[in-house]
Parts: sequence; C-alpha cells; structure tokens
Amino acid sequence: MLGSPLSATCVRAIRWTPLFAATALAGCAVGPDYHRPAIASPAAFIGAPAVAARSAPKSGDQSLWWSRFGDPLLTSLVAEALDGNLDIAQAAARLSQARASLRSADAALLPSASIAGSAAAAHQSLDTPLGRLANATPGFDRDGEQYDLGLGAAWEIDLFGGLRRGQEAVRAEYQASQAGVAAARLSVAAQVADSYIVIRTLQARLAVAQDQSRTQQRLVDIVRLQYQKGVAAELQLRQAEGALAQVQAGIPVLQAGLEAAMNALDVLVGTQPGTHRAALLALAPIPAAPALSDMGTPADLLRRRPDLIVAERRLAASNARVGVAVAEYFPKFSLSGLIGTATTAAGSLFSGSATQAQGALGLRWRLFDFGRVEADINAAKGANAEALAAYRLAVLRASEDVENAFSALLQREAQARTLTGGETALVRAQTASLAAYKGGVVSLIEVLDADRRLLDTRDARVQAQSEATRAAVASYRALGGGWSASMATAKQASGLLAGLSESIARP
Repeated sequence: MLGSPLSATCVRAIRWTPLFAATALAGCAVGPDYHRPAIASPAAFIGAPAVAARSAPKSGDQSLWWSRFGDPLLTSLVAEALDGNLDIAQAAARLSQARASLRSADAALLPSASIAGSAAAAHQSLDTPLGRLANATPGFDRDGEQYDLGLGAAWEIDLFGGLRRGQEAVRAEYQASQAGVAAARLSVAAQVADSYIVIRTLQARLAVAQDQSRTQQRLVDIVRLQYQKGVAAELQLRQAEGALAQVQAGIPVLQAGLEAAMNALDVLVGTQPGTHRAALLALAPIPAAPALSDMGTPADLLRRRPDLIVAERRLAASNARVGVAVAEYFPKFSLSGLIGTATTAAGSLFSGSATQAQGALGLRWRLFDFGRVEADINAAKGANAEALAAYRLAVLRASEDVENAFSALLQREAQARTLTGGETALVRAQTASLAAYKGGVVSLIEVLDADRRLLDTRDARVQAQSEATRAAVASYRALGGGWSASMATAKQASGLLAGLSESIARP
C-alpha cells in the first residue's frame, strides 16, 4: 500500500468530532491522490539548432503541417484521409464507448429509482398438500388475484470514495481515448504524407531508370552499327546489350513497388485501391522538406504529443484504481426504500388500505476477506507501477524519435547535396567517355562503367532527397504534429486536442 489507505482529508475527518466526521468523510476518497510525475528533460533538443538553421525560418501557425510541403494533392489526400480513414473511425468508436462508460460511472454516484407493477391471477389445485389444506378451510376460494404497484429507490452512500475513485479512473480513460483519437489522426496524416513521398520517389527512380535505358539503347545502336561495319567486335555488342538488359530489368520492380504504394495510399485514405491512381499518375517532383521553426523543448512534448497524453492519462486511471481497491477495506452503506400499493382487488389498488412503504439501511463489509482485498490492492499498485514505467519510457522514446528524425533530416540533406555535385561530374564524364569511345581512345568497358556510375548516383540522389523529406514528416510526427508559435497548450497540436489540456489539468 502507498502509505495510509486513507487520504489526508479522510484522516483529518476521523480526528474531528463525530458530528462533522460523517459530513467530511462524504467528500473524501481513500487511496493515493494523483500527482502527475515530474519528468526530467533537457532544455532543448540536441539537433534543434541545426534543424532551425538549415533554411530561413518560417514562424507562425503550423497546425496543418502537411500543407507546408507545398503540394496541393498531398494536402487534399491528407484532408480526405482524416475524414475517411477507418483507423480513425475505430478510435472514434472507442471514444464513444469510453464516453458511455463515463456516464455510467457518473450515474453510479446517484440514487437509482424504478417503478414496478404486476397483476396476477391464480387458480389453486386441490391435489397438492397446500390445496388440500386450504380446501378444508371454510370459505376457501380456489381463484385469487394480486395487484401491486410501487416506486423503489436505492442509493449506495459513497462514504469512503470507492465509487468516486472509480469515476476518476473512468474519466482518465475517457481523456486517454480523446487523446487516442488525436494520436490516430496524427499517425494517419503522417502515413499518408510518407506514402505520397514514396510514390513520388518511385516515379522519380522510374524516370531515372527509363532515361538510363534510353541512353543505353543509343549506345547499343552505336555498337551494333559499328559491329555491322566490322569496326566493333561481337563481344562489345553483347556487353552493351547485357548492360541494357540489366537496366531494363529494374524497371518492372520499381513499377510493382509504385503500384503497391498507390494501393496502400488508397486504403489509408479509406477508398478502394485504384481510386486516386489517375491523379497520382500525373508526374510531380518529390516535395521538398520544409523549414521547421518554433519547435519547442522536450518538456513541450508532454503537452503536445497525443501518445504521451494517452500514457499519462492511463497512469492517472491506474492510480485511481488503487483507491477503488483500498475502498474494499471499509464498510459500504446503502439506503433503499419502497412506496406503493398492493391488493387482491383491482378496484381498491389506490385505496388507503392498500398502501405500503418500506425503508432499509444496508451494510456490506468484507470483514473476513481482507487477505483477498490486500491481494487486489497489491495488483492495482503493480498495475500503477507498470503504467508509470510505461509513461516514463514513452517520454524517453518520444525524445529519441525527435532526435533521430532531426539527425536523419540533416544527414540526408547533406547526402543529397553531395550526390547532386557527384551527378553533375558524372554527366560530364559520361559524355566525355562516349565521345572518346567514338574516337577510339577508350574501350567500351569504360563507357559502360561511366553509365553505371551515373545511374547509381542519380538513383542514390533521388533516394537521399526522398529520405530527407520523409525525415521532415517523421520530425513533425515525433514533435506531436503541428503547432503555433506560442505553443501555450496541447490543443494547439494539429488542432486535434482542443479542450483536452484543460480537462487533463484536473485529475
């Protein structure tokens, strides 16, 4: 147990005079009160200065972060996915269930009432012991009627706060479900952006391969013409044809990957595969990684990143469930009452002689079951410790995600710049080697080697550019989505957590 099973308010109430003790206890709750754990974090991300300095900063609202990639089709696809994605629909359904559970927990604190009535007619058998006995009674009537109507009410007095701790746990789970919807929306937006970049990357790689195929085909035509004139040997022709086949063999692989990526994007959007294929087949460049600014500190992730809010709210729920378990140490009182009428004649149902009333004070106390109660408390405390460790680990991994995304963004952009310079040099080398081959200065092997190096460098440059843009998407996702320059509350995270931070502030 975490110290005394009673909260500080309850302990003080017990010390007061009996006159005030019951009133004070009615407002207390046993078990540990929740306090959000303090998380030590550095003042800034390691890679933040370099990321902020990589391009001209663009401050201001970055809520719709996917629009900052400057691609209208990407923006429309993300907007469509946020409306139609089925993972988001499932998260919204879970939120609806959590809302219903919260209403049920709220209702458990209130009295319950019900109206019950019945009308019955009976004909007594004379062949049963009861029938024989009754038949021997003068004036016995085998036929009988029974009518009753009543209003019953019951209320469990939450003297030690077990119900309120349960309500607290359910409310925290509801808030976790709210953040879960935001987390699903952020994840889907990032997946759509990432899939779109993959599609544009495969299209760019296909263009490189097809351009290289045309270049190789021209070389084969030159060598074939020389072979027909007896200038080139058959070996040279076959070498050129083999190099062409090697380039052409990679095109179907890239095409298959492109089609699979398009299908995956359609499913993310919530449509049948092939729905957006016509729009996606219109070639467009790989979106450039936008500037990131006003990113905040690691401490801001606790308010902004939805999955961390989910973990923190689940920690709060597990803490409240410790109180639910502790409450089983104490007696539970209930009040119940009934008022109504009962008669054997329908005409006298509402007469004064037919009225009846009943009141009761109930007591339930697991006085001889404390061993099982203690086991339940230990289980709840273990779940709370697990939730605390999960929350702390989630915070560490969130910072790791940010640092890794920043590093990938910076290094991939540096790689792309290097490969761009190398590509320029290799284009000149390819042109020079082909001219030298025509002049008989170099062999065909050197020309083919220059072509291969250029193809590899171009393909690597495209992939580096793509990975840099994907790292920018990963950065936004790791940072919790978009944000405004002030970053005052969690509701500024992608516009998805509106009002949540205020409710979280009240455990």
